[in-house]
Amino acid sequence: MSMRGKSAIVGMATAGIGEAPGYSAMELLGQAAVAAVADAGLKLQDVDAVFAATSSHAFPTMSVVEYLGLKPKFFDGTNVGGSSFELHLLQATMALDAGLCDVALVCYGSNQRTAGGRLVSMSEPQWHETPYNPRHPITAYGLAASRHMHQYGTTREQLADVALAARGWANLNPEAFARGPLTKDDLLSSRMISDPLTKADCCLVTDGAAAVILTRADRAKDHHAKPVYFMGAGAANYHRSIVAMPDLTTTAAVDSGPRAFEMAGVQRSDLDLVMLYDAFTINTILFLEDLGFCPKGEGGRFVEDGRIAPGGELAVNTNGGGLSCVHPGMYGLFLIAEAVEQIRGTAGERQVDDCNLALCHGNGGTLSSQCTAILGSEAAL
Repeated sequence: MSMRGKSAIVGMATAGIGEAPGYSAMELLGQAAVAAVADAGLKLQDVDAVFAATSSHAFPTMSVVEYLGLKPKFFDGTNVGGSSFELHLLQATMALDAGLCDVALVCYGSNQRTAGGRLVSMSEPQWHETPYNPRHPITAYGLAASRHMHQYGTTREQLADVALAARGWANLNPEAFARGPLTKDDLLSSRMISDPLTKADCCLVTDGAAAVILTRADRAKDHHAKPVYFMGAGAANYHRSIVAMPDLTTTAAVDSGPRAFEMAGVQRSDLDLVMLYDAFTINTILFLEDLGFCPKGEGGRFVEDGRIAPGGELAVNTNGGGLSCVHPGMYGLFLIAEAVEQIRGTAGERQVDDCNLALCHGNGGTLSSQCTAILGSEAAL
């Protein structure tokens, strides 16, 4: 509970969502960072801490500092894949609370799509997978989906329900990259890529950048935008390679989630919004189970009949998710960006009524690192 409410996001911006031809990954990151600083009513020189992870820079914080001309007192480039940014919220809060910095920038940028990126992990498979010639990351997620189907009777129709819900939300989001009509027949007839996952079960490959600015909670109201408070976070990581995963149907979210809920002092029933790292349709099902929204094995049935779509019982991935909004290599910071929009009440047509408490769950590697963060409005404190 010690970190609960100790920091707040006071600036947020995205840039280059979808396609941004002619820009490098760092240029897109810079655009988002500068806009987030302005959103907070600050100047770049006010930033004295940097947290970054990217797919294209071996030393991300050094690259960000150089490009933006910063001189931070504290920096951290922990990279645990797409979940890095939920972890960065916790790290930034700890640094702020310790007095090591006053204004923290968390940032990410990628030009994966226009740079010719493909749906292949930039991290090479581990040595014990290589003889089988996997096409990562989809081979790994297809393996998990196959096991879930075998063990619990999950169907391709239920996977399609996840993609349909994501597209329903994307159609309410003018920034979403993939918009337009989509039917279950379209999804089920989509080209098979790694059985049982089709093209429609896979996330987008886009460009995009995002950034948030955090400061101590006692300074939050000094800034222009409505503060979004850090309530709690938790992390767990037990493997790198999918073949070393203890149980293909259970992720480390079973531990990261309870840790975040305990720190935040809230329950699932308190949540107004759930943002899940949906790199593939099976992810949403696994994380709904592992975070306790339904029993293990019931995730497929839980998402049926539009339950997580617009107008459903649980608002999940309201920006359209990685499946229909944006997925530029690492998606975790875009979960946070959407939560900020919703809690601020600035999400337009897709706005969730009275959104005061949001869960953001990041996933890294092949269902490897799991990081859960909970954000809230002043009313949620």
